[in-house]
Amino acid sequence: MKILIVSDEECPALWEYYVPGRLKEYDLILSCGDLNAQYLSFLVTMGRCPVLYIHGNHDTDYHHNPPWGCDCIDDAIVEYNGIRFMGLGGCKKYHEGPHQYTEGDMRRRIRRLSWRMRRLGGVDVVVTHAPPEGLGDGDDPAHWGFRALRDLLDRHAPKYLLHGHVHLRYGEKERVREYNGTTLINTCERYVLEIPDREIKERNRNKLLWKTRHLVHKDPLED
Repeated sequence: MKILIVSDEECPALWEYYVPGRLKEYDLILSCGDLNAQYLSFLVTMGRCPVLYIHGNHDTDYHHNPPWGCDCIDDAIVEYNGIRFMGLGGCKKYHEGPHQYTEGDMRRRIRRLSWRMRRLGGVDVVVTHAPPEGLGDGDDPAHWGFRALRDLLDRHAPKYLLHGHVHLRYGEKERVREYNGTTLINTCERYVLEIPDREIKERNRNKLLWKTRHLVHKDPLED
């Protein structure tokens, strides 16, 4: 499965200067947040494959103007062609506003998905906006990472964690790093990842299977 991952900066080659057929090679598109909703709607229209997204802290208008045709996987686990994805959007709280969380908030969100994750035998890809603490985060409060995400890696060791939030132009930042068996990728603007499909029943191929989800517009901290 060839996956296009986007975040934080709209790629001109995929929007203003788009050439027909440029997205045909991708089986799935993921957004790690902070992107124009119309951009994601354009990608799902031209790519003709699913676009899955989580919220970045600047995606404040998605409630009224969501990316049409795309699926929000915030606080959910989904499966596509045998690969399990877990979505945890937002950043560390640094002022009032939506899609910002304290450490306690993030731990509660992860805990609500933990039972399902264990029952499934883990997840392959964790899709976040903010990075884990000390693994590609920034020095300023707005770009600090979550300790809870680092603990998630220690406990469950997913194959990949994909994040945005920290622009690569913010000093010397690595795009790809390894941590205890997990490959972490800063997907700022765009990144291409290839993952082998698992063997699955043919009727489930190219079908998005929801293992657990919240309503898109529901506060993930509400009971």
